[in-house]
Amino acid sequence: MSAKAHSLKNKINSPDLILGDYHEVPGFMLSGQLIKLPDPASASYAHQMLTLCLDNCVTIIYVLDTNEASLLTETKQLFVEYDIQITTDEL
Repeated sequence: MSAKAHSLKNKINSPDLILGDYHEVPGFMLSGQLIKLPDPASASYAHQMLTLCLDNCVTIIYVLDTNEASLLTETKQLFVEYDIQITTDEL
């Protein structure tokens, strides 16, 4: 939902790109291109994100939120085992 996310989307310019947000998103905006992410405050956040990635065939996660980046970096090996790349670098 952030300007940063939409800017990144425009730079990547891929029809397969999915945007996600854990903040409240109006239901009508949730579609194949925008999905609800797990809340980083959840104790099982990393596993919920892994499940979401596997269910949606996600191979790269571009993390824009520092809290999410910290949590996912701690569990990066879990994602690597499933060939899912986590990047906190902006393009």
